[in-house]
Amino acid sequence: MFAVLATGGKQYKVKPGDIIRVESLPGAVGDPVDFDQVLLVANDDGTVTTGRPYVTGSHVRGRIHASGQGRKVVTIKLRRRKNSRRKAGHRQPFTDIAIDRIETA
Repeated sequence: MFAVLATGGKQYKVKPGDIIRVESLPGAVGDPVDFDQVLLVANDDGTVTTGRPYVTGSHVRGRIHASGQGRKVVTIKLRRRKNSRRKAGHRQPFTDIAIDRIETA
């Protein structure tokens, strides 16, 4: 069984036992997380349910596994012959979610 869910402007294909990295979510490690924006659910017997846009009554339940910041991305802007430089860095926050179960209506 797997599902496709939407969170943080992205779509993720998940199944129970997966750990996915999503945009930062509030909460501490071990807190439960419920995703109700489920776009598709495929059962083990081969039946596939798609939503318009979401599958009604379906939820993906998980818990926060870890959170932190990604690797630093460095941007440099240089204007030649002008003695003008700008350097900036950015670390994107993330949350790792451990998927526990997929519930369907």
